[in-house]
Formats: sequence, C-alpha cells, structure tokens
Amino acid sequence: MTEGWDHDPPAKERVVPFGILTVATGALMVLFGSRDTSDVWVDALRMWWLQVGPGLGSIRRLVIYLDNGPKNSGRRTQFLKRMVQFADWSGLTVRLVYYPPYHSKYNPIERCWSALEKKWNGVLLNCREVVCQCARRMTWKGRHPEVKHLPGEYPTGVRVAAKEMRPYNARLNRSTTLPNYDITIEPQVAKKQVK
Repeated sequence: MTEGWDHDPPAKERVVPFGILTVATGALMVLFGSRDTSDVWVDALRMWWLQVGPGLGSIRRLVIYLDNGPKNSGRRTQFLKRMVQFADWSGLTVRLVYYPPYHSKYNPIERCWSALEKKWNGVLLNCREVVCQCARRMTWKGRHPEVKHLPGEYPTGVRVAAKEMRPYNARLNRSTTLPNYDITIEPQVAKKQVK
C-alpha cells in the first residue's frame, strides 16, 4: 500500500539561519547551523570575523545589535562566556546592545529575513543545498549575501555553573541604567613574560 504525506516530506537535515549584517556597508552574511544555540551564535560570529576582519583595517571595537532572544540574551551564561572568549580571541572590544522586548523590528537584520523568505517562498526546502541556493539568490541592498554553513552538531541546554561563570561575569561591563541591554567586554591581552 502506498502512503502519502499530508505535508511536505521530512527534511534530510535541520538548518537554522543566522545573519550578520554590517550596517555601515550593507554587506550580509547568512550562516546555517544545525540548531539555534549560544555556541552557534558565537561560532557564526567567529566565522564572519575570520572572513571580514582582515579587510576592516584597524577596527578595535565591534558593536553588535541583538534581539535579546533566549540564546543570546544578556543573561544567557553560555553566550556571555563565549562572547568573553571571542573578545579575547579577536582582540576586539565587544559591545552588546540589545533591543527591548518586542522591538526587534527596528533591527535592520530583521528586514533581511523577509528578502530571504521571498526567495524560498514555495520552494521545497528538503536539504541544506536547496536552502543555501535560495539564500545565495536573494539580494540585500542590491548585493547577494555571503552564504556559509557551520558544520557540526550543537548540543542544546548548555549552561555554565555560577562558580565557573564568576570570572566571566567580572569581565562584563554592564550599563548602570540598562544592565541587561548594554554590555561591554574588553579583551584581555596576555601579559608578555620578561626574560
């Protein structure tokens, strides 16, 4: 007996889009990971910085506008720990600026998603290749985005214990008026040993 599906056939793998928009230039990078986790967010940022950082000259400060979602909020321990590690790795001062709840519509990256949705409207998104092809065909400000895939599986629910988080929390310079919406992280420069 032949069975039919009442919906689209199941996808071969799950892919979740992440976008990084360089506001000054309009350059967009769309990355696809296996899950929406704090680790994917920071790995996507690291992949983006490896590609664009060398072309940005002497930039020492990175301001990141975020929607304060559950995986990247100003309270999410794994995300904040990884952002401190990113600041140290990149040597950048990182400022995390969050939109208040229900105001992410003011974040320019949100308009990029509508352009992507128009490209895959009606397309059977049954594998990563099809999803990436649709993303490559979209345009933002007259340009096609850079499209990347973050390999690997990312576990969900990763948390950092309070004791382990203490040194990372000490590195978070929170705004006195908006402590969960404006956080600056200074990189730690390894001290050179004197011989």
